[in-house]
Amino acid sequence: MKPFKFLCLLIFSISVSSFAQNDTKQDRKPGHVNTNKFRQLYNEFATPNMYRAASGAPGHAYYQQQADYKMNIELDDEKARIHGDEVITYTNNSPDVLTYLWVQLDQNQRAKDSKSPLIESSGVAKAATTEQFASAYLNDPFEGGFNILEVKDTNGKPLQHTINQTMMRVELPQPLKSGEKFSFGIKWWYNINDHIKDGGRSGYEFFPEDGNRAYVIAQFYPRMAVYNDVEGWQNSQFWGRDEFALPFGNFEVNITVPADHILDATGKLMNRKEVFSKTMLERYEKAKKSYDKPVMIVTQAEAEKAEKSRSKAKKTWKLYAENVRDFGFASSRKYIWDMMAVKIGDKDVMAVSLYPKEGNPLWEEWSTKAVASTLKSYSRMTFDYPYHKAISVHADRQGMEYPMICWNYGRPEKDGTYSDRVKYGMMGVIIHEVGHNFFPMIVNSDERQWTWMDEGLNTFLQYVAEQDFGEWYPAALSPEHKTFPSRRGPAVNIIPYMEGNQDFIAPIMSKGLNTYQFGNNAYGKPATALNILRETVMGRELFDYAFKEYARRWMFKHPTPEDFFRTMEDASAVDLDWFWRGWFYTTDWVDIGVKEVTKFYVSSEPNQYIKDVAARRNLDLNKLEPMVYMVEDGSDELTDAMKNGIQAEDIPSLKEYLMDNFTEEERKNIKTPKYFYNVTFEKPGGLVMPIIVQYNYADGTSKTEKYPAEIWRLNDKQVSKAIASQKEITSIVVDPNAETADIDTSNNSWPRKEETSQFDNFKNRVQE
Repeated sequence: MKPFKFLCLLIFSISVSSFAQNDTKQDRKPGHVNTNKFRQLYNEFATPNMYRAASGAPGHAYYQQQADYKMNIELDDEKARIHGDEVITYTNNSPDVLTYLWVQLDQNQRAKDSKSPLIESSGVAKAATTEQFASAYLNDPFEGGFNILEVKDTNGKPLQHTINQTMMRVELPQPLKSGEKFSFGIKWWYNINDHIKDGGRSGYEFFPEDGNRAYVIAQFYPRMAVYNDVEGWQNSQFWGRDEFALPFGNFEVNITVPADHILDATGKLMNRKEVFSKTMLERYEKAKKSYDKPVMIVTQAEAEKAEKSRSKAKKTWKLYAENVRDFGFASSRKYIWDMMAVKIGDKDVMAVSLYPKEGNPLWEEWSTKAVASTLKSYSRMTFDYPYHKAISVHADRQGMEYPMICWNYGRPEKDGTYSDRVKYGMMGVIIHEVGHNFFPMIVNSDERQWTWMDEGLNTFLQYVAEQDFGEWYPAALSPEHKTFPSRRGPAVNIIPYMEGNQDFIAPIMSKGLNTYQFGNNAYGKPATALNILRETVMGRELFDYAFKEYARRWMFKHPTPEDFFRTMEDASAVDLDWFWRGWFYTTDWVDIGVKEVTKFYVSSEPNQYIKDVAARRNLDLNKLEPMVYMVEDGSDELTDAMKNGIQAEDIPSLKEYLMDNFTEEERKNIKTPKYFYNVTFEKPGGLVMPIIVQYNYADGTSKTEKYPAEIWRLNDKQVSKAIASQKEITSIVVDPNAETADIDTSNNSWPRKEETSQFDNFKNRVQE
């Protein structure tokens, strides 16, 4: 017999009581609805099919449409206006016949007749700044929105079309069969918004000191909507908050701007020698070989000189992007420009920054390094970044992403000084927006429907990348910070949201437009859930493998939430339906504590429990097989002898048992427990989570045990564990390192403590 069998015998009497406690009868009631939190998500998930497999991978008949664009764009700097024409070639890879196409007109959200402002509740502010008052009551509405001049086929014949707010339906001259292509052209113009005054994901910032504008331009062209196996046409209106769903394609874009502007954009620059000076070309070649320090392509002195000029000439920048879902560009005569190479896999990628002098000295020092660090972190966690560059553009009050390019906030004071809040905010937003190249620009989820699939997954990876950045660039950290002070990711940071008023909290699995507390719901909670899943539930090895498998399966494709959930289980052999249900489909919270701890002593004399059993069954105690009895601390049966020294090995029947079943060598190795406890854990909170317990002993040592979440499968309210120990337990702490987002730590300790808990200490350290 092996030692563990001996231990099982000793704790038998405790285990019996625990089993009886867990053996709930409610599920056996006639007509009872299965509410067990470990039931599978069959009712919530769509049925697997030929397009999306049960494993979470693309099915054997998976398809996606393609939209290719050829565009000519002109930026009118004097009037702050965009003129454009495009030819879209749409390929129908679906098995369906299409009779019309849907095109997105996102700029119409800014039109005078836009309905977006009408869906928001508003009231008269009893006090407002002069600027707020003027904006609300004195300013004329901005003359925004697309002015569609023509929609024609390639022969110049007008196509019938209907505009419904931010969507345009284009009637096809004849049905578009599976495998066929259709090309058509659109011509348009629109007024560019001042994104500082009027808001928006793109636009310009005006600098009154020098009379210049810095443009960050996106959603500037009519874009094809997605058609897929899940929703058919994704033609949900753009109300302003939910972002975008777009098909992949190839882009040929010619952008004409004033000749003294500096421009960068999605795609490869095809006419670099035409738009670069000789000096810029030499610096560019140097930057391609610099891996540790950015090289200036346009210096601050050169940018300041350009600010004073107003060229009447024009320059056309020609770009080509392959297999991207969107296109964006930035242009201004104010821009400083630097670049640095970063090794990703077996190729070099250019990390790039564009910023006016107003961004310095912060941007010159840290922007491009943050870009490079992000590419390395995200590539490690997903797949090697496939594009040739990633650009960070400085834009006040902005944080927005497009393939290969993004705009980010973080501006020092006019004297060049900046606070830690500005510095870390700038670094964090660059990491976040550059990271969006992976989610959703490559792993192309439907942002309009499932905001968390890009923002939540990306915020989780942002946390990982921020910690990497702090490790790789310790000079970026302030003296009081040993690690990057991430705003989202650690479990403690989501507690104020999860313990909030349930009337103003929505499940993660809600359309982004319809959620309360958008930032917490779409960014913070899913990011925290994934961090807990990685660190506490699955462990890094299993999580990282499965997460990478999901990213690789769905790169350059359109995944759904179920594809993510199924892949994470498929690649890890971890059943996570309980986790997805609790964290993503409900607004439940975590609260796990120690309800009761009972100490036991061993005895060779029958205890009251066995006496009662014997009496009920008319058994003769003298004829019972020898047993080890457990006497509860504080009971009348407890004797001084039990408390002062009777140990398990002192029980005569056990001595005999050991002699008969163990060799002398085995008996030497047996570690006989001296202390016995029945620990009951309670779960006032609705969320199922592992129970992480720290047992502290009288000799000053401690041990941490993690009981899997499945411990709650038979009783969702409370469970017990029998603890046999060679050392006396002096205290017990649940979730000692604040890993689970437990909202109430007052019940986390035994004995109950009035002083500040370890959880609160940890929380205070994070906030500092």
